[in-house]
Amino acid sequence: MPVVKLPNEDGRLEAYRLAEPRSWKRSGGQEFRRIALAAAHLVADPMSDADPWLTAAIDWDATIAYRRHLWSLGLGVAEAMDTAQRGMGLDWPNALKLIRLSVEAARDVPGAVVFSGVGTDQLVPTSSVTIDDVIRAYEEQIEAVEACGGRIVLMASRALVVAAKSPDDYARVYGRILEQVREPLIIHWLGEMFDPALQGYWGKADHLAAMDVCTDVIADHASKVDGIKLSLLDKDKEIRMRRGLPQGVRCYTGDDFNFAELIAGDEQGFSHALLGIFDAIAPAASAALAAHARGDMDEYWKIFEPTVPLSRHLFKAPTRFYKTGIVFLAYLNGYQSHFVMVGGQQSGRALLHLVEAFRLADAAGLIRDPDLAASRLGDVLRVHGVAA
Repeated sequence: MPVVKLPNEDGRLEAYRLAEPRSWKRSGGQEFRRIALAAAHLVADPMSDADPWLTAAIDWDATIAYRRHLWSLGLGVAEAMDTAQRGMGLDWPNALKLIRLSVEAARDVPGAVVFSGVGTDQLVPTSSVTIDDVIRAYEEQIEAVEACGGRIVLMASRALVVAAKSPDDYARVYGRILEQVREPLIIHWLGEMFDPALQGYWGKADHLAAMDVCTDVIADHASKVDGIKLSLLDKDKEIRMRRGLPQGVRCYTGDDFNFAELIAGDEQGFSHALLGIFDAIAPAASAALAAHARGDMDEYWKIFEPTVPLSRHLFKAPTRFYKTGIVFLAYLNGYQSHFVMVGGQQSGRALLHLVEAFRLADAAGLIRDPDLAASRLGDVLRVHGVAA
């Protein structure tokens, strides 16, 4: 196996030998016992002349090819979510194009599942924005996504945080939207650790008080709610919420710190999955969920346990920059030809962070071609002035 020289915190280089690549068993068409959606990343077009901080230049073919990879592993796709840099480089017109292309591609793949993010990001969240503006923005996006045959993930709204004066305003907005959607949707409560602009969502600064507001909204419209994706990075809060949900409403974990435990569940219930980390650990996630479906919990934990340190590293504070690590691993593994991101977000993490992500991915068996990964890591090191 190749040996690379990796910088440590003292600035010294240390030799590191990569592990033998792991051969992952695919699900082979086996049904999982949990719904598993991977929030998929966006592949930028590095050859575009567009200014990356101002204009999203996207390699559409490579982006959709990665969705096909996820579907081939039995995972569904959560499209145009925050993992795809929604609100951090991906604007609404490009998000809609991405959704259309993904939904169209899924029609050619038996069993492929796509849920697509709907938000209010065409609105600039200024003090002049009203509750009616927020409702109209949601309605515009819902109409567009439903017109192309998409299922909906109702994303949290930065504009609603600014416009709302009380929890009643949240109830009004969500009530209006849930009354009119064609199919049950997934509500996405994205915590402020992922997006600081969402601090105080549901009109409450305290998460448990906010949870009560959210649960009441769901209970009032349970027939229109497939489930809720909770992204608070706190397993106890998620367990509390899923135990309080109306019968038939699913909980989708968005906890990239504790996902393995939450998916496994306890005697009172479990969580399904809608996770950004499933983009980076897709082969392992597929294999673990297949083992779970066979009732082989020893194998489930054997596969998932090494991925948890990687996930906690990628999603460490400031959590919103986790996309950089996701794309970095996709580059190392040959799923894209470059380490360039929309909005220039490849600069979102320090070199030592990326190096540790490489180590942890290797330890979890997630480097599929060690020679390729070593070569590409060497390129990144040299760009940062490190002679690999």
